[in-house]
Amino acid sequence: MKCSPDKKIVIAVDGFSSCGKSTFAKKIASALGYVFIDTGAMYRAVTLYGIRHGAIRGGVVDAEALERMLPRIGISFVFNPAREASDIYLDGENVEGPIRSLEVSEAVSRVSQIGAVRERLVGLQQQMGRDKGIVMDIGTVVFPDAELKIFMTADPAVRAMRRYRELTAKGEKVSLEEIERNIRERDLADQTRAISPLRQAPDAVVLDNSRMTPEEQMEWIRPYVESRSQATCTSK
Repeated sequence: MKCSPDKKIVIAVDGFSSCGKSTFAKKIASALGYVFIDTGAMYRAVTLYGIRHGAIRGGVVDAEALERMLPRIGISFVFNPAREASDIYLDGENVEGPIRSLEVSEAVSRVSQIGAVRERLVGLQQQMGRDKGIVMDIGTVVFPDAELKIFMTADPAVRAMRRYRELTAKGEKVSLEEIERNIRERDLADQTRAISPLRQAPDAVVLDNSRMTPEEQMEWIRPYVESRSQATCTSK
């Protein structure tokens, strides 16, 4: 699936939470030799910063306080050879682990609805993706002209079980029911938020991975990447 330099495209992976968007996007990037930018992790990093600095307490977000903190929040990605992927850093600290906590998960949707947060991060994402050859787990707002747009979905119960296994494997004590409730609430919040609500782009291809293995998902995307890459070359 390697692309020659003149065939590089932008791939945008959007969809519902806990569908494995980031994992899928990382695999695509690795297979193509592209750069992966974990946009969801960026919102989680802002949320973690807010929790640590008192703008988020008990799941309640003080939007004004968080907005004032935005200029002080530094976010970057550094490639980690050990896992062949990029780690996210918050003010110089690797926070790949802390941003995946349930506390962050329960507040990140509300944080993502804050206009100033989205504006700040969209600007950073567009700057990071100025060149072709990138994969982002993001929709049409950041890259409306992406050559390949994928919209991921899966049954909420399936997503909850995946998340439950991920958290319990890390030693966290959580209930499956609580996780599924959180996922359904986030689905509703993401689709009804005033700013950039979750929507499938008209030209996106839909991937329902409820009963697909990671290998099957990679086989599914292969012809789409090849056709979009070829179309890009032809149009030059």
